[in-house]
Amino acid sequence: MRLIVEKFKGIFPAFYACYDEEGNISESRTKQFASYLVSKGIQGLYVGGSSGECIYQSLEERKFTLRYVAEAVGHQITLIAHVGAPSTRDSIELAKYAEQLGYDALSAIPPIYFVLPEDSIYHYWTDILESTALPFIIYNIPQTTGYNLSIQLLNRMLQHEKVIGVKNSSMPVMDIERFKTASSNNLILFNGPDEQFVAGRLMGADSGIGGTYAVMIELFLKANDFISSGDIASAQKIQSDINSIIIALCSLNGSMYSAIKEVLKKNNMDIGSVRKPLQPVTGEDLQKIDEIKAMIDEAIAKY
Repeated sequence: MRLIVEKFKGIFPAFYACYDEEGNISESRTKQFASYLVSKGIQGLYVGGSSGECIYQSLEERKFTLRYVAEAVGHQITLIAHVGAPSTRDSIELAKYAEQLGYDALSAIPPIYFVLPEDSIYHYWTDILESTALPFIIYNIPQTTGYNLSIQLLNRMLQHEKVIGVKNSSMPVMDIERFKTASSNNLILFNGPDEQFVAGRLMGADSGIGGTYAVMIELFLKANDFISSGDIASAQKIQSDINSIIIALCSLNGSMYSAIKEVLKKNNMDIGSVRKPLQPVTGEDLQKIDEIKAMIDEAIAKY
């Protein structure tokens, strides 16, 4: 099973939570947004992760999103279900549900809140991957979980044939090279930090999963094309524009995801707001959304 297959290569937007006006998961908006992303030419979706506000949702709500996305896109693209949850039991329940829906792979962050030894993290991931027949992608995001995947634990996880990749969201680009080397180039490496997409790809990442992709998909698809064709200078230029947009998205008084959703509204794609404790963009900062949209539009037109 541990082969780098084409269906896991490319641009995978991290899917955003889609709410109605009362803040509940919206079936219509979820399906509309999924179809919209597919129409842009993406290779796959990463559903139910950080960008999906998973830690602020109930188990049932997370199932709703998994189901609505699967119903909307079917087998048109590759679907990865993030099933990480505070308890192993809930993670396994989500994993089995994703398998029933026809997802292509599972992924999970390490357990959160308690500082657990690596042995506990190993058993957590192992319990999830043994609960279904689906391949498994480790999600390494130390800035939010407090744990940075070690080579020792990676090597231990690689004893399981169903472990096919790592979604690496640590900031040091060197981690991508180290994980790739440790696996003898036998893993699919997904670059996580959008600010270093080009650098991550050049250091060995096969693909990208990102939280800002969906608001400027064209830029990441084009950056990926530049890298694939060997036009590194153009890839660097587009990364610079991407980073300026990300800085602008993070400069407002609300959550970055709230800013992204406001930009999407300007593109006639209303998927609601964010769930507390994430804060919406309000007041004068709402006026800056037009400026950010203009930055995105200008960058897309440039390339």
